Amino acid sequence: MSTLTIGKIARAAGLGVETIRFYERQGLIAEPARSDSGYRQYGPETIRRLQFIVRAKGLGFTLQEIGDLLDLRATPGAGCADVQARAEAKIADIEERIAQLDAMKRALGELVVQCRGEGPLSDCPILDALDEEAP
Repeated sequence: MSTLTIGKIARAAGLGVETIRFYERQGLIAEPARSDSGYRQYGPETIRRLQFIVRAKGLGFTLQEIGDLLDLRATPGAGCADVQARAEAKIADIEERIAQLDAMKRALGELVVQCRGEGPLSDCPILDALDEEAP
């Protein structure tokens, strides 16, 4: 089996070396064997796993959720329904975040409308609203 250095793995996966070390510390990739000189020696399958992590992050999964998805592959009896349930939960989470962002956008838009965009900062309705105590 051929082994690859962390630099080669990083280039192949399009990630930084420190990101790979971080994923290793988080348990998302296995700690590799080391050469006699102490260099990490990764197997080529590590590239595929890193690409999985990158794609899952791009879909909004957290590192914990990605770890759970990776663990499913090694779970006897797990099936597509398990993955589908996690994907559906992620969709619900994304929809909730979208609703929160929409509310933030509306609230900020209302503040912008109240601001004339001129005058001293002491008369700025945006800053005044941010200074108000919560009810």
